[in-house]
Amino acid sequence: MFSLHEGSGLLLLLLLAGLQIAAEARGAPPCSPGFSEDLYTVVVPDITEKGWPLFNVKFVSCGRGGLVRFECSNPSDFRIEDNGVVYAARTLQRTPAPASPLLIKAVDTTTQQQWVTQVKMMPPTQVQELAVPPVMSKNFEEIVFPPQNADSTLKRIKRDWVIPPINVPENSRGPFPQELVRIRSDHDKNRSLRYSVTGPGADQPPTGIFTIDPISGELSVNKPLDREHIPSFHLRAHAVDLNGNQVENPIDIVINVIDMNDNRPEFTHQIWNGTVPEGSKPGTFVMTVTSIDKDDPKTANGMLRYKILSQNPESPSSNMFTINNKTGGIITVAAGLGRGKVPQYTLIIQATDMEGNPMYGLSNTATAVIRVTDINDNPPEFTAETFFGEVPENAVNVIVANLTVTDKDQPNTPAWNAVYKITGGDPTGRFSVPTDPTTNEGLVTVVKPIDYEISRMYVLTVEARNEVSLARGIHPPKQSTATVSIRVTDVNESPYFDPNPKLIRLEEGMLPESTLTMFTAQDPDRYMQQTIRYSKLSDLANWLRIDPGTGRISTIAILDRESPYVKNSLYNATFLATDNGKPPASGTGTLQIYLVDINDNAPKVYPHEAEICEKPEPNAINITALDGDLNPNAGPFAFELPHRPQDVKRNWTLTRLNGDYAQMSLKIGFLESGIYEVPIIITDSGNLPMSNTSYLRIKVCQCDMNGDCTDQQHIMAAGLGTGAIISILLCIIILLILVLMFVVWMKRRDKERQAKQLLIDPEDDVRDNILKYDEEGGGEEDQDYDLSQLQQPDTLEPDAIKPVGIRRLDERPLHPEPQYPMRSAAPHPGDIGDFINEGLKAADNDPTAPPYDSLLVFDYEGSGSTAGSLSSLNSSSSGGDQDYDYLNDWGPRFRKLADMYGGSDD
Repeated sequence: MFSLHEGSGLLLLLLLAGLQIAAEARGAPPCSPGFSEDLYTVVVPDITEKGWPLFNVKFVSCGRGGLVRFECSNPSDFRIEDNGVVYAARTLQRTPAPASPLLIKAVDTTTQQQWVTQVKMMPPTQVQELAVPPVMSKNFEEIVFPPQNADSTLKRIKRDWVIPPINVPENSRGPFPQELVRIRSDHDKNRSLRYSVTGPGADQPPTGIFTIDPISGELSVNKPLDREHIPSFHLRAHAVDLNGNQVENPIDIVINVIDMNDNRPEFTHQIWNGTVPEGSKPGTFVMTVTSIDKDDPKTANGMLRYKILSQNPESPSSNMFTINNKTGGIITVAAGLGRGKVPQYTLIIQATDMEGNPMYGLSNTATAVIRVTDINDNPPEFTAETFFGEVPENAVNVIVANLTVTDKDQPNTPAWNAVYKITGGDPTGRFSVPTDPTTNEGLVTVVKPIDYEISRMYVLTVEARNEVSLARGIHPPKQSTATVSIRVTDVNESPYFDPNPKLIRLEEGMLPESTLTMFTAQDPDRYMQQTIRYSKLSDLANWLRIDPGTGRISTIAILDRESPYVKNSLYNATFLATDNGKPPASGTGTLQIYLVDINDNAPKVYPHEAEICEKPEPNAINITALDGDLNPNAGPFAFELPHRPQDVKRNWTLTRLNGDYAQMSLKIGFLESGIYEVPIIITDSGNLPMSNTSYLRIKVCQCDMNGDCTDQQHIMAAGLGTGAIISILLCIIILLILVLMFVVWMKRRDKERQAKQLLIDPEDDVRDNILKYDEEGGGEEDQDYDLSQLQQPDTLEPDAIKPVGIRRLDERPLHPEPQYPMRSAAPHPGDIGDFINEGLKAADNDPTAPPYDSLLVFDYEGSGSTAGSLSSLNSSSSGGDQDYDYLNDWGPRFRKLADMYGGSDD
């Protein structure tokens, strides 16, 4: 709430800086720089803290370019800033009023010109003695806070009137800060107050646009405003005492930014494209151009007007178009638009604000391109009166003929694109004429099969039109209609069975070589003399045969309705009919045989196995019968027990439940556990009933209270099936094979390990190595041998002598071992020496023995020997008797042996 403080009371008044500037421009005296007052009277609080603002002095610069510097006569107590606000330089307490006022001096830093004013300071108790409020400028009106209740508490008061907004022109050139209005409270008469404003533009972004003098309450704008950026500001003014206590309710201040014509119109598109049909009448709408202006559309600054500046070409008139100056709509104003003469017009459009005022308004231009479109004033015309084509019968989606037309309209336009329509000669709709999008030709196409035997020639009448109708007053000429003559050629067609499929009804059980029916095909080629041959294509059960010449179908096996190839009593067979045309043509036909059921299947008991307890209670087995026939050749069934063997009726009883079920139970009080095969005679209900004796396998067992078998025989009876037994045997055989393979592999690995132990480094002398054998040999302390065997060598078994083909582990095979005669045992020499001599001779003649004096280990040496030293024995054959040079080919290992036995005596 605002009020204007006058001598007679409260009056609402706002004085705008813009109006002040305008008043000064009309007749105010010229501006002179200096302080606004020669003497300022201010109120100084009793206690003033350091840095508190006390008052301000206003200096009018009148647009001087130089900076003004302020100085005071008492710098130890007061400090003045460049904006004229005086602050306490230290903490001040109330003292008697100074004898002389405070002097404030302003110095122009450029010209050094000086101005001086006086400030008279007084305590708050002397405020009531003032005739005018302190520090008041006589040039500004005031916004006075509204009065409050007498009590000291602040209460929200009703806003009885609305403060009018402050209007500030945008883009003001200053000088800044520029004072707008002064805000004052009635409480400043008896106390010192501080004023502030809050809101966007003050203490909220964008900050610093508006400021208020905290002492005098003068609200100022500090920079030019832009209405297109922010059109209005909403501020709140506050008044507090020096202790920060609120003394007035905040008042709202609305500052509206007055629009100035500072924006040119802007077209939404720089180039506008439009079309108009040729031959259009005056007043035909073409298009609308639009432009926008950022200035206020409610003022003349944003009100636009349009006009056409130029037209190119100016043919047939310079004013072929006009524009609505308010809406921007372009229409034709003259006749004579022709695409052949002028296909396109270019207009320069101007938009001007200030309602089109050429002196004050701002303007902008854009280009409008208007293309004259073709109208359908030329119908399509065929290039010939009659077109010819040929098509084979039964062909579909085949192009028969191409129809060509000419059109003088603009190509690839709706007025040029041709549309073809068959108007006669095709009552059944077997042809269509689509348009080729590239060549604009009509493609006569067959869409339904054509039968040569029905029609050999078609004569079509085709009409050509455009996608759009002809212009008013233009009629299609005779050349827009043409005739198409199409000849149909005969081709060899496939024979066909009629009906297909063919259904016949027969009783099952028909014997072989029975004739069923005639299944013949017809040849559609009535003008070709052809014969048809028949063959069987599909006969899953192999029941039928067809005569190749007549098509007579007969049976070669008994027809059985219960066959797995019969589905729902229906059996299907497919036959092939082939003519002798060039090329041959064939067709298929299906014969469906519905087999009527006869009573040819005896019923069987179901289930085949069951369990029953030893005692009659609880004791019952429900059985039924299975019959491959259909009703009435199946159920109801009759169940009965045979008279033999006699124990069947003695032990069991059979009770019929209904036509399909019966109940088997024990007739005696106890029956020993076991498996029983019980015969049951079942008879069906056929016209000639069939009976069958089926065996029900019943297991009698001990049962618990629930009637379930509990003895071990139940488990044994379940047994294992043949498949399970075979599976178990296969698993056992596989395990045995795996074990055998593992044993063979282990033995093989042991042999390889032993062979590796015999490998000797090639550089080593084989005579310097000790070969390790598995036998240790006997010693004097070994008392576990039978010494008589050594003393009686002739008693040795022949097997004890080394057989042919047996070698030691250190022997290398030379070639396949020959069969040598077994060494004969020497006659009893009575001494072991003879035995050794005989063994030595055998060793010398044995090619498998080592070719050097190796250490032989015997089982027993004995305590003494009558044979003497072995070194005295001479071999019967020397090294010269054999050729050992072949040992050189065996590698470095045997090369030394060759040198020892095959070399010279040296």
